[in-house]
Amino acid sequence: MANPQRSGLTGEEYLAWEAEQEGKHEFMAGEIFAMVGASDRHVTICLNIASALRDHLRGGPCRTYITDMKLRVEAADAWFYPDVMVSCDPEDQARELDKASPVLIVEVLSASTEAFDRGAKFAAYRSLDSLQEYLLVDPDSGRVELYRRDGDNHWVLYSHEADEPVVMESVDLQLTRDIIFEDAEPPAS
Repeated sequence: MANPQRSGLTGEEYLAWEAEQEGKHEFMAGEIFAMVGASDRHVTICLNIASALRDHLRGGPCRTYITDMKLRVEAADAWFYPDVMVSCDPEDQARELDKASPVLIVEVLSASTEAFDRGAKFAAYRSLDSLQEYLLVDPDSGRVELYRRDGDNHWVLYSHEADEPVVMESVDLQLTRDIIFEDAEPPAS
């Protein structure tokens, strides 16, 4: 993640400032970070995953949200814009401008955000009691990694080979590589 665009703000000041901005900005512990545009593959992968989740969850208690919905992580004094998230919490459905209790978060990595997505952001996400799984997709390498919270509250990494489906237990869905990378294949190495 780049250097903060602004710092020393409270969460309320961030929300008021963010409401008047043309672009999106994430907030963590008083610092504001500008979000940059995404590549065609990044956006397509997000859409593929969000579409599969929405179709699968249709008619049930869970909702799929895409990158324009903020996620409140109170323990980290943060608001983020995950690429995709799923919440099954009725209280989240009543929240208009942000969500706070996702069971699944998906981030599609980019060179500028990978270290943050794997580090400080994942540390903040882990403070969410509701979160059961964190899916990372690398559009350049085609690598797919799923972190799942086990019964002892530890996070276990499940890497997936090209022919293995990604099993997301939190939403009872399996995604194949063909679905994730449809129209967005990683470049040939």
